[in-house]
Amino acid sequence: MKELKHIFKLTIMEKRDVALAIFFGFIAGIAGVALLASSGYLISKAALTTQMTTLVVMAACLKLFGFASALSRYAERLYSHRATFTMLSNLRVSFFERLSPLAPNLFQRYRSGDLLARIVGDVESLQNFLLRVFYPPIVLAIVFLSTIFFASFFSMSIAFVLLAGWLLTVVIVPALFAWQKRKINSKTRASRGTLSTEATEFLYGFRDLKIYQQLEQKEQQLGQLVDAYAQDQQKEGKREVYSQSVNALVALLVSLVVLAIGAYFVVSGELEGLYLAMLVMLSLAVFENVTPMAVFPAYFEDSRKAANRLDKVVGAGIQYEGQKVLSSGPIDIVAENVSYTYPEEERPALDHVSFELMPGSKTAIVGPSGSGKSTLMQVLLHIVQGDSGSVRVNGEDINSLDQEKLWNRINVVLQENHFFFGTIRSNLSIANEAASDEELKNVLGKVELGAFSLDMKIEEKGQNLSGGEKQRLAIARAMLKNEALWLLDEPVSSIDSVTAKSIYDRLFEQGKEDTFVIISHDLSGLEQMDQIIVMEQGRIVETGSYNALMERKGYFYGLKQIEKSVFA
Repeated sequence: MKELKHIFKLTIMEKRDVALAIFFGFIAGIAGVALLASSGYLISKAALTTQMTTLVVMAACLKLFGFASALSRYAERLYSHRATFTMLSNLRVSFFERLSPLAPNLFQRYRSGDLLARIVGDVESLQNFLLRVFYPPIVLAIVFLSTIFFASFFSMSIAFVLLAGWLLTVVIVPALFAWQKRKINSKTRASRGTLSTEATEFLYGFRDLKIYQQLEQKEQQLGQLVDAYAQDQQKEGKREVYSQSVNALVALLVSLVVLAIGAYFVVSGELEGLYLAMLVMLSLAVFENVTPMAVFPAYFEDSRKAANRLDKVVGAGIQYEGQKVLSSGPIDIVAENVSYTYPEEERPALDHVSFELMPGSKTAIVGPSGSGKSTLMQVLLHIVQGDSGSVRVNGEDINSLDQEKLWNRINVVLQENHFFFGTIRSNLSIANEAASDEELKNVLGKVELGAFSLDMKIEEKGQNLSGGEKQRLAIARAMLKNEALWLLDEPVSSIDSVTAKSIYDRLFEQGKEDTFVIISHDLSGLEQMDQIIVMEQGRIVETGSYNALMERKGYFYGLKQIEKSVFA
């Protein structure tokens, strides 16, 4: 039940609608019971009396109970569904608020298809929590106890039979099926997540599958996943039907027992025959309300697993709760013995890394692929927290800073930058909404994209742009933002050397007083850097200016010699 604690709190937030749904659910249930019970009484009374007044009054009561049942059922549906939709809205907002701080490194733990299945499918599944799990047992308990109390005035034995039937159909049988369902550990939800994951990857990689003629094989794999998901759904459906059948059988047997005991008491003179049909009809009517309990185990487990899967997404990640705001002006960064290992990895991505970035300095972080450069960038962006050590920005521990306020002071260019469907203008404006068209055109000129129109269409993910154009457009966004700290991860890897040098010159001209951190595997053009940090296997092996490192003839010097031999 602890998995549903948060969902329960969100549901209770709509206490007015929930209370009204329970109230009208009770009125609808008890009116239905009264309708059939009074019908039984009317049949018996009509056979024993010729007084039309009594029969007319009973017929009027039947109509009254019928109207009350119909109107109450409508009101119950109205308030219960309104509460459910509001709860789902609150759940989505709450989930997004907890998810958004984790978004930058979320795909390190989840594949996109699985994440989509959780965000959409699992949230939608929780709409059944109120309608099928929370309030049906409450309504049934009130209706049954009221009915049992009424029956006790005519026969305590029949009242005890009804009580036993209530315990069987509402408590014991659903509890047994819920235990069985948990024991079986249904694979339906996992199958849906796997299917969603593979379908998403199929769409992303359709072109490559087509080129390498692997499309048919992937389609067969998806077909097998579809069949597995359908089989799991079929098994779940059979269990639900079986649960409903068992509940209906128990209800029928209880009604037969009521009939047998009532007939015996009539023969023995302990019960007036006028009330036998009423009590039997009352029993049949009250057990019609147990139908929701037949599917209770399925919906309970479904809700519990959905809530658990959502909690795993937002609960396993790092929650960033810093509240301090980074002060304005120049920025300096000091890292001391920072270590970090990715989940389920043995080799540390960063191993006791220490360095200092002075305000207004230009630092290059170089090293072979896999040396930890990009992981260090994520630590500086406060996307991941180091397992040990500390990072201080302007003297403040980075963990105490508000994450979004920190990002607000940083100009970032990553290895992979996202471009939204729209225009050049709309994609640039996300960095500075107040920028005029003239400023946008000016910054495009600085990155050698002056020939581009601001109204040029950008396809989803920038598919109509080349790799170099994407990088230059990302740099243009960073230049528009124009904050004091620049973190650039392989910003010109797809740009020719002449254009790259020109862009760097303009960047450094614009940010004369700013702090630059440039991650690169390209060792050319580093002479203008104040500091070069050389990394290998998650460690800093050398630090110094270009001339100092070349004179030292250490690791960096060796890399330069390899580069010269390759491009000689």
